[in-house]
Amino acid sequence: MNIGIPKESRPFEYRVGLSPAGVEILTQHGHQVLLEHDAGAQTGFSDKEYESAGAKLVFSPEESFGRADLVLKVSRPTREELNWIRPGTAVMGFLHLASTRQDKIDVLLEKQITAIAYEQIQSVDGSLPVLRPFSQMGGTMVAQIAARLLQNNWGGRGILMGGAPGVPPAEVVIIGGGVVGSSAAQMFLNMGAHVTVLDQSLAALQRIWEKNPCIITKVATKRNIESSIMYADVLVGAVLAAGQRAPIVVTREMVRSMKPRSVIMDVSIDEGGCIETSRPTTHEHPVYIEENVLHYCVPNITGAVARTATHAFVNVATPYILEIADKGVEAAIAADPALALAVNTHAGQLQHLWRPSTGKEK
Repeated sequence: MNIGIPKESRPFEYRVGLSPAGVEILTQHGHQVLLEHDAGAQTGFSDKEYESAGAKLVFSPEESFGRADLVLKVSRPTREELNWIRPGTAVMGFLHLASTRQDKIDVLLEKQITAIAYEQIQSVDGSLPVLRPFSQMGGTMVAQIAARLLQNNWGGRGILMGGAPGVPPAEVVIIGGGVVGSSAAQMFLNMGAHVTVLDQSLAALQRIWEKNPCIITKVATKRNIESSIMYADVLVGAVLAAGQRAPIVVTREMVRSMKPRSVIMDVSIDEGGCIETSRPTTHEHPVYIEENVLHYCVPNITGAVARTATHAFVNVATPYILEIADKGVEAAIAADPALALAVNTHAGQLQHLWRPSTGKEK
């Protein structure tokens, strides 16, 4: 199989679709890897490393997309990139198609492209193995970024996360007790903050409490959310509904009730956001103020730690990539339920993806 690895074109996306180690595994299985020149440069992987692993260099994005039977991406393809993908081929990446524009979905369906979303690969136990390392890193980064945003020079309330003798620590409220939420909670706690986690799942709250009973846990009812965010110095939205747009759990009215110059970090923004006042930002301009509250809504938080992020996700994604390369798309999907659940578009039909009705759902 011809496997294309293009250079990521979105601003401040430094990650790459496959590391040299992953390329070596694929080429050892007889597959041809077409790497766009300098695709791994921002991650610290040179063209020479890729060539030593068996990749063949190409010098235009059109070639890395157009010659590939399988395209390996990190972020969702742009409209221009979708035009370069040949009909009937496949693309894998962190696609988040539930929150994309309908015209991009239409291109995927019209060209009968098989779109496989890493974030929806789901094991029998319900876990999301390829998304998990990004979620863990994202949760960890949320805490260190929030500590900076609380500083006066970033427009925050001038609060030290862990407080000081005689001065209480920051109050952190996290909505969502999954991998992102629990990772963030642990890091905030390590920094000395007072942490509250809300989730609809009692099992998730039980896991967090058993790991560290110092973390306050609450069921995520509307009343509990309203009362909790009123005292928050930092509010983290970490709500995930796989294959769907994130539900709005914090309204604009709730945001108005927060302390002036407190901080909102909506980690669900790549799925549309779970806070009504959220809108996507970038690593260059990560913060804006709405309702007198700082908002940080960068979709690709882990893009700023590109080398670690690429290594981490390739470690878990390579077996699934190899399965598709060795068996072919149809056979791999039929043989592996985890992969089948990650298929968003296939043969001109929507699959495992909630979208407003278009008459094309399956």
